Amino acid sequence: MIEWFARNPVAANLLMVAIIIIGLFSASRSIPLEVFPSFEVEAVDISTVYRGATPNSVEDGITKRIEEAIYTIEGVKEINSRSSEGASVVTAQVDSGYEKRELLNNIKLKVDALSTLPNGAEKPIVSLSRFNPGVIQVAVVGDVSEKVLRITADNVRNELLANSDLTLVELIGVSDYEIGIEISPRTLDDFNLSLQDVSDAIGRSSVDISAGNVKTRDGDILVRADGQAYVQQDFAAIPVITQLGADPVLLGDIATINDGFEDQPLITRFNGKPAILIDVARTGKQSSLKIASTVRRYIEDKNLTLSNGVSLDFWDDDSKVLKGRLNTLLSSGLYGGLLVLLVLSLFLRPAIAFWVFL
Repeated sequence: MIEWFARNPVAANLLMVAIIIIGLFSASRSIPLEVFPSFEVEAVDISTVYRGATPNSVEDGITKRIEEAIYTIEGVKEINSRSSEGASVVTAQVDSGYEKRELLNNIKLKVDALSTLPNGAEKPIVSLSRFNPGVIQVAVVGDVSEKVLRITADNVRNELLANSDLTLVELIGVSDYEIGIEISPRTLDDFNLSLQDVSDAIGRSSVDISAGNVKTRDGDILVRADGQAYVQQDFAAIPVITQLGADPVLLGDIATINDGFEDQPLITRFNGKPAILIDVARTGKQSSLKIASTVRRYIEDKNLTLSNGVSLDFWDDDSKVLKGRLNTLLSSGLYGGLLVLLVLSLFLRPAIAFWVFL
C-alpha cells in the first residue's frame, strides 16, 4: 500500500485532502460542544404529588406503599426515597446486567396496579433518571408583583422554546399556581351550607365533560362541554345554590377568591431584586456555545420590548468555561504543532515536516 501511494502521489494527495476536509467537518458539525455530557443514570424515579399533605402522611400513605410494591422486582438493586411536604420521590437503582428500560416497564406495571394510595394523591410518574446539564440561566428580574413576574417568566419560557435551537427550558424555584377560596363560618350559617356543600358544587361545575357524538351524513361530530374553571372569574361564576324561580347564589357572592400561588417559603433574588430563574439546558448533539449565544441574543432583543418594570439578564453561563477549554486546546495544539514542525525541519526536509505538522 505504501509503495503504491509512493508511485501515485496524486492519489496520496487526494486522500490527504479528503481526510483534512472530513476532519474539519467533524470538528465543526459532528462533535457536540458541551461542558458536561448528558447521560441517563442507571435508576428509575417514581414521583408522586400529594398536595397539602405533611411529610409523615406522604411517607406512610405513598412512599412506603410504593417501596413495598417494587422491592421484589428482579433487577432492583437498591431503593432510596424522599418524602417532603406534598411530594414523594422513590428512586430504584438498576442492578448490573439488567436493562433499565425493561425494569422501567416492570416498575410502571406494579405502581399502576396500586389501589391503596390516598384519594387526594395524583397519579405517580415513572421515568428514567437523566442528567441534562444546564448551559445558561435567564433571570427575570423586577420590583413587581409575583403574578406579573410569573406571567412574564412563562412568556419568556414559551418564546425560548419556540426557538428551534433550544429544547430544554424550565422554570426553577417557583411556586405553583393556586386558587384560594375563603368563606366565613357566619356566611355558611346564613345560607345553611357546609364546606362539603361548597366543595361538591365546585366539583359538579368545574369539569370538562364528553357528551358523546352526533352521527351525520358527513361523519361523526364529537360533542364536549368545557366547564373546567381555571381563573378567579371562572370560579366566581359557579352556582352554589339554585332554586326554582330565584336567582342562583354564585360562589363569588359568598366567598373571597384569591387567584395566586401556593404559600411556600421561596425567596429568589438577583442583584437584590425579586427574580425568577429559567434554566436552559442542552440535549443530544446541541452546542453549548450556540445555545448560550442564542439566549444572550434573545435577552438583548427582549429587553428592548419589555415595559412592565421587568428586565432580563443571564446567569451561570457555562459556555465561558467551554470557551476557555477550547482556547487551551487550540493553543496547546498550535504550540505542539510548531514544535513538531521545528524539530522535523532540523532532521528531515521542510516539506515533510510541513505535511506532518498539518
